[in-house]
Amino acid sequence: MIYYLRVFFLVAICIVGIGCEQAESVQKLQAGGKPAVNTSEEIEASLLLDNEPLLLLDDESQADQSDGPEADNSRCFVCHINYMQEDIAVIHARADIGCAGCHGESDEHIADESWASGGNGTAPDIMYPRPKINPFCMGCHSKDKIDTEQHIPLFANFEKMVCTDCHGSHRLEVRKCKWK
Repeated sequence: MIYYLRVFFLVAICIVGIGCEQAESVQKLQAGGKPAVNTSEEIEASLLLDNEPLLLLDDESQADQSDGPEADNSRCFVCHINYMQEDIAVIHARADIGCAGCHGESDEHIADESWASGGNGTAPDIMYPRPKINPFCMGCHSKDKIDTEQHIPLFANFEKMVCTDCHGSHRLEVRKCKWK
C-alpha cells in the first residue's frame, strides 16, 4: 500500500511540474517575449523533408528502378525485418508482388506470437520445401523467358539446384520454432 502512495505522489508531482512549465511559457508569450515552445507552424516546417530519407533507400541506383506501385510487406516486416533488403523480397516488391503473393495472406501466422515464449508458432499459409521451389518460381519465370547462359547450370542440374541457390538468401538462417 505504501508503494502505491509513493507512486501516486511521484505522478502528482510530475503532473504539477509539467503544468507549471506550460503556464510559464504561456505567460512569456503573453508578455511579448519569444515563445518558450515552438508553434505548430515551426514544428511542421522542421518535419518536412526536401528529399526522401536516405535510410529507406539501398542506394540511389536502386531507388530509381521502381516507377509503379510497390507491394506493401509491412505486415511481414514487423517480425521479418531482415527481408526488407533481401534481394528476392525487394525485387518482387518493386514489381508489386508482395510476400502474400507467394506465401498467402498468412493471417494465423502473423497473429501467432507463441514462438516468442518458446512455442512452435504457426507456419505461413504456403511454404516451399526444396523440391517445390523451382516449379513455383517457373510459374511466373518460365523457361523460355530465362533460358540464358547464366541458367545453364540450373537446367543441367534441375533436380539438385534451385532458383534460390543463386537468387537471394530467402531462407531464415536461424529458425527458432518448428511448425505445428
